[in-house]
Amino acid sequence: MTDSPAHPVPTLNIANVLTTLRILLVPVFIWLLLADNAEHGLFRWLAVVVFAVAIYTDKLDGDLARSRGLITNFGKIADPIADKLLIGSALILLSVLGELPWWITVVILVRELGITLLRFVVIKYGVMPASRGGKLKTVLQTLAIFLYLLPLGTWLGEWAVWIAFIVMLVAVLVTVVTGVDYVLKAVRLRSEARREAGK
Repeated sequence: MTDSPAHPVPTLNIANVLTTLRILLVPVFIWLLLADNAEHGLFRWLAVVVFAVAIYTDKLDGDLARSRGLITNFGKIADPIADKLLIGSALILLSVLGELPWWITVVILVRELGITLLRFVVIKYGVMPASRGGKLKTVLQTLAIFLYLLPLGTWLGEWAVWIAFIVMLVAVLVTVVTGVDYVLKAVRLRSEARREAGK
């Protein structure tokens, strides 16, 4: 018999509201970036602000959920979806605008979607929690995208653009390495589960 919580966590709580807000900010971010059309004017700056606010809600909703015991099934599903929608849309739009090579966007998106599918495939054997490398990957991707969104070339010259590109390359490298690590963990998890079942 399992103990049920005395007070079930309501789905409608501040952490989930922030997660929902992040999802709702994605189309706003997309519209602003497309409206700017790589002109680096007012709409571009507004897109930067919306992206920054959305990223901050990601940290804030996670902190609130853990500190106040507001973790729900909705949050577990919606939070990673919100993250991937924001990061994915930013990468695709930067490539559409010709500011980011398409191969970078493809590599990151294939890795993200692939690992997400892999988690669902191996869920019957066990849960693969986010690793430190996975969290570092998210931070680097976010930082790289933020640098790309800022009109650094207009402010500081060509060298600033190269800094953004180097940070993005590091993000891609960590993305690939952590992706391989997750695949190896999934294989081990499956092997261990089958070994236990065979005893």
